[in-house]
Amino acid sequence: MATEIRLPAPNKKQAQFLRARAKYICFGGARGGGKSWAVRVKALKLALRYPGMRIMIVRRTYPELLNNHVRPLCGMVPRSVAAYNKSERTLYFTNGSFIHFMYCAGENDLDHNQGIEYEIIFIDEATQHEEIIFTKLTACLRTTKNYPVRMYLTCNPGGVGHAWVKRLFIDRSYKPGERPEDYVFIQSLVTDNKALMRADPDYKRQLEALPPKLRRAWLEGKWDLFEGQVFEELRTEPNPSRTFTHVINGFDPPRSWRRFRSYDWGYARPFSCGWWAVDHEGRLYRILELYGCTDTPNEGVKWTTDEQFRKIAQIEREHPWLAGCAIEGVADPAIFAKDGGVSIAETAAKYGIYFGRGDNKRIPGWMQVHYRLRFDENGLPMMYVFDNCKAFLRTMPLLVYDPHTPEDVDSSGEDHVADEVRYMCMLDPISPPPPEVHRPLPHDPLEICWSSLR
Repeated sequence: MATEIRLPAPNKKQAQFLRARAKYICFGGARGGGKSWAVRVKALKLALRYPGMRIMIVRRTYPELLNNHVRPLCGMVPRSVAAYNKSERTLYFTNGSFIHFMYCAGENDLDHNQGIEYEIIFIDEATQHEEIIFTKLTACLRTTKNYPVRMYLTCNPGGVGHAWVKRLFIDRSYKPGERPEDYVFIQSLVTDNKALMRADPDYKRQLEALPPKLRRAWLEGKWDLFEGQVFEELRTEPNPSRTFTHVINGFDPPRSWRRFRSYDWGYARPFSCGWWAVDHEGRLYRILELYGCTDTPNEGVKWTTDEQFRKIAQIEREHPWLAGCAIEGVADPAIFAKDGGVSIAETAAKYGIYFGRGDNKRIPGWMQVHYRLRFDENGLPMMYVFDNCKAFLRTMPLLVYDPHTPEDVDSSGEDHVADEVRYMCMLDPISPPPPEVHRPLPHDPLEICWSSLR
């Protein structure tokens, strides 16, 4: 059957994708890299090579499936090789293999696939899906045959799945039970797609004309900035001179610098406590943190209020950067509410942990964070973060704007660190930097290295 089908030669990156043998293979990183073509060709090759192989291609909507995969694949194979069943959304091959096309707009769309086994699953545009979709689909990957069992993903930076795809394939930061050798990322840029460059030479220029964030994500395949990101000023590239970066190596702050503690309560969701040193110019240094999160993002460890403040008090007694220092506290004013019982603030006081009522105005608070993160004419910000503050480094870059309230952070995200950072910044509001200090950041900063996070 294979001799009846003629396919153009793949480009170099597509060939890497077609040859890859890891369990989870991610292909993409930029627009126009030829990802959908590679999915179709790989699915077709596998279906023809392994009789009776069960393959599924997943996209978010059926029109996307129809236009990107169903119609092109049906046009690639003659009727003597395979026939498409529209009602079942499945392409059946004469050798017993099939390719099922599933649209998945949310977790509920997976219910009718429970118990079904596939040797191969493709998730096209994986960053459009939450991690639970990826997790549940992996449970369908199994076989009783001596066939390869793999999942292929394609993606661009951005979208609701940006964080989990980045963790697995870009940062390569793994949880217990996840094996690094199972995950392979193949970077593809529009310039790798020679066929597109010949057919539409203006496409690259269209990408070059995009706003800076989208240009870096869609043209250059960068994962540090994406559309909708709130704190796009945040830079974590290492720089010994401490210019145009926010993340620095930890050091013992001088005893003459004031110490602060900012806190956001949580139970089923994470709680967050950050410790700060403030230099004589009013610059903030986030020096330590305690973040109550499980290995699952945005899932709290469910410590009681007593357990939280017992640990906070222990850290302040024992850590050399805090022991013996007077520490001023700030938190959401909601912790002072009694609600018929003992307030959170009263529980904290039992352990010698005291808080002032934080200013909880959201948009003014976010603006203060923006002002602190901006660089002056010398490339220096008004906030630094020690490199041991991993919860800050993981969650702050991923926050996006609320779709209903301009300038506000979407509170459905993992915003617990951000909230206590906001309370801290509102303790000593600073004026907006004048327009003349808004100098552009370097166009191509060093790649972020996140491998030590979490």
